[in-house]
Amino acid sequence: MKYASFLFACMLLLIGIGTPTLAQQPDEMLQSLKSYVSEKYPSHTFDEFLYVSVDSQRMYLINDWKIKDSYIISTGKNGTGNLSGSNKTPLGLHKIAARYGDDLPLGAILKSRQYTGRIAKIYTDQTDAKTDDVTTRILWLKGLEAGVNLGKNARGQLVDSYKRYIYIHGTPEEGLLGKPASHGCVRMVNAEVAALYPQTRVGMLVLIGD
Repeated sequence: MKYASFLFACMLLLIGIGTPTLAQQPDEMLQSLKSYVSEKYPSHTFDEFLYVSVDSQRMYLINDWKIKDSYIISTGKNGTGNLSGSNKTPLGLHKIAARYGDDLPLGAILKSRQYTGRIAKIYTDQTDAKTDDVTTRILWLKGLEAGVNLGKNARGQLVDSYKRYIYIHGTPEEGLLGKPASHGCVRMVNAEVAALYPQTRVGMLVLIGD
């Protein structure tokens, strides 16, 4: 998976600055990820999915094996890991189990997936807000790999992403995006998660790779 993350970091350069050398091999880069998921997850169809690259702190919307869009994100400040209570971002294959926030204004604060009626102050500097507010939209993830991000592991420890409330969501701390800063969720720019939201659906696959 490290190799796939490296390839997507290279793709980020391609999108951002159009490096001529990299521009010659975009299909080869995507093919590497395609080969990986075909071998590891043969029972799943990856026509359209989200790929979260922890290494590059980017998330990619991939449709028909083309990058439709990419987003700057933040994953867990404590790194990657699937244990409940770790505040780490879980790896592996997930699906969107539920979606919340239809038509809410940017910065709307959600608590227990309900709109509180309050709008968060959005920080674009390095401010670390006192509260870990979930804003604008929520995509609630459910793990699809038993013992990895679904149910319990071999030691009987909870590793269930859904029960850990792992979301893709907006954040007031937009200035901290681009580096690990969350409590385990995948944070996004509020305007970008609002734009992504209608392009997602319940059941859509989300692959989180280190």
